[in-house]
This record gives sequence, structure tokens and C-alpha cells, in this order.
Amino acid sequence: QVQLVESGGGLVQPGGSLRLSCAASLSIFSANSMGWYRQAPGKHRELVADITGVGITKYADSVKGRFTISRDRAKNTMYLQMNSLRPDDTAVYYCHATFTVAAYWGQGTQVTVSS
Repeated sequence: QVQLVESGGGLVQPGGSLRLSCAASLSIFSANSMGWYRQAPGKHRELVADITGVGITKYADSVKGRFTISRDRAKNTMYLQMNSLRPDDTAVYYCHATFTVAAYWGQGTQVTVSS
């Protein structure tokens, strides 16, 4: 069982920044892909950004140019740098990892963008 632990969420004003972290119990570079999803109240969970094992990234149109996904091999951690945050970015953000045999979710971290 792979454990994914998110951190870094919180309350931020519109226009502000946050950096989410996802620490894994297995090497993140052995994953086929890793990503960040979010779920706002009353809405379906949606992909925010993901990164393949070879480092190819993909972003939802709504976050392009504002969010950046990255990985740190030494810390075995994936990040989501979120800039120019907007109220509609408010959601629970989940870390996700796909390995050859299974996929895993983190427990989620709340991000609230409000003045």
C-alpha cells in the first residue's frame, strides 16, 4: 500500500499563492504518472495538473499559466505551486499516483481563496 500525504493547504486572499506538497511512501519517480485533482462542493473531482514518469506535464485550461507541477527526487515529493489564486480555485486538493499495478489517492488538503 502506497501512502500519499498532502500538505500546504490553507486560507489565502485572491491573488495570493500557495504551494501544495505530496509526500509518498514509494519513489515518485517509479510512478507512471502523478497528479493533482480538486473537488469543490457540489462538483465532480477534476484534474488540475499531472506529470508523467518522464516529466511531461499537463494542466487544466483553468490553471494554465498560474499553477506549476513539479517533483523533487531528493525529497521524494511532488509539488503544486499555485499563483494568482482566485475564489473559484477553492476546493479540496488531492494527490494521485498511478503505478503499474495500482493507483492511489491522498487524503486531500483544503484550499480556500477568500477575502
